[in-house]
Amino acid sequence: MFAALFPGQGSQKVGMGRAFAEASATARAVFDRAEAALPGLLETIWEGPEEALRLTENQQPALLAVSAAAWAAWREAGGPDPAYAAGHSLGEWSAHVAAGTLELEDALRLVRSRGRYMQEAVPEGEGAMAAILKLDEAVVREVVERTEGVWIANLNSPGQVVISGRKEAVEAAAAALKERRGRVVPLKVSAPFHSELMAPAREALARDLAQVELRPPRFPVFSNVTARPETDPASIRELLLAQITAPVRWVEILEAMHERGVTTFVELGSGNVLTGLVRRTLPEARALNAEEPEGLAAALQEVVS
Repeated sequence: MFAALFPGQGSQKVGMGRAFAEASATARAVFDRAEAALPGLLETIWEGPEEALRLTENQQPALLAVSAAAWAAWREAGGPDPAYAAGHSLGEWSAHVAAGTLELEDALRLVRSRGRYMQEAVPEGEGAMAAILKLDEAVVREVVERTEGVWIANLNSPGQVVISGRKEAVEAAAAALKERRGRVVPLKVSAPFHSELMAPAREALARDLAQVELRPPRFPVFSNVTARPETDPASIRELLLAQITAPVRWVEILEAMHERGVTTFVELGSGNVLTGLVRRTLPEARALNAEEPEGLAAALQEVVS
């Protein structure tokens, strides 16, 4: 049994997805639709500059387009539907495009707005995020709960927790966690994602999402908020909004999939961040990466064999 995984922000790079466009007619069609929905997007994806691609309102639709193209290439090659799917933060939107919950064009426009609203929610320089390594979640949670203005943003793998919030609060929590022998890695981000400071973005996106139809997914997609597979469009709508201020419960998602019988995970889209997180969380599982056509072909052979 296999699950499809879709990456989030930080996995982007200039030129991503071009090999799929050259090798797969259906992937090329996805990129053409993306360009029609958001003119100029393909130039940003394939030509850059990197600074433009890194902007969250560009990065989010760019990553979604590449994941959707990778999924199209997977299906064109005869790839089966997964038992389950999940995406890390933004990647949950990509998973719902693959599952047919959202139309590609609707999703692209929504995540562009999502990125813009997130950037506008907190003036640049006032928020921060940091990865905390080599400490148990309970230790990180204890410090965060005692520090006003900081929240747990991502539970990525055992020993890797990301915190988010006001810059001074993140720095104070980071200092306390260093004293507990944690390793702190400040993240280069433009806003404090998955913190309560993103509440204005959640409210703004709610108005846009209310105008879009969501259909029952063809296969269950795990929610970042509940760490459970979701199939009801009304619940999915609310959870996609709640996700903006809630932590990404990635460890629990992977463990819940494994408990349900998933033994193989295929990451579809740019980068290999999620492949690495699977290997750290579930060393006994197969983690495969389909970032380009060769990797996709190898992953497909593993899945169908």
